[in-house]
Amino acid sequence: MSNYIPITERTFKFAVRITRLCNYLDQQPGTPRLLASQLFRSGTSIGANIEESQSAESGKDFISKQSIALKEARETRYWLKLLIKSELIPEEKVSSILNECEQLIKIIAKSIVTRKDNLKN
Repeated sequence: MSNYIPITERTFKFAVRITRLCNYLDQQPGTPRLLASQLFRSGTSIGANIEESQSAESGKDFISKQSIALKEARETRYWLKLLIKSELIPEEKVSSILNECEQLIKIIAKSIVTRKDNLKN
């Protein structure tokens, strides 16, 4: 039995986790609320762009959508790290979501490279 989870499902589950984290942050006073807004936008955008890439009109369109998703994933990683280093949230509370973000970055980047290689051939 395979442990494979489609990237669309994985990014959707990630967006759910981001939404829950942002809901928690939004209930905190001050800076966490401000960062929640940024984190929510980038963290949920990853899956939305992956979904769009699934119906791309061309290889270049696919790469474009995936590239946007990759940028959003990197931005999300930034906000998560900022929350940790600023001691606004304990690292252990977000370490698994940060790890998943790192994995998504690797998967999406590989997908882009693979598609670019396929377009050359």
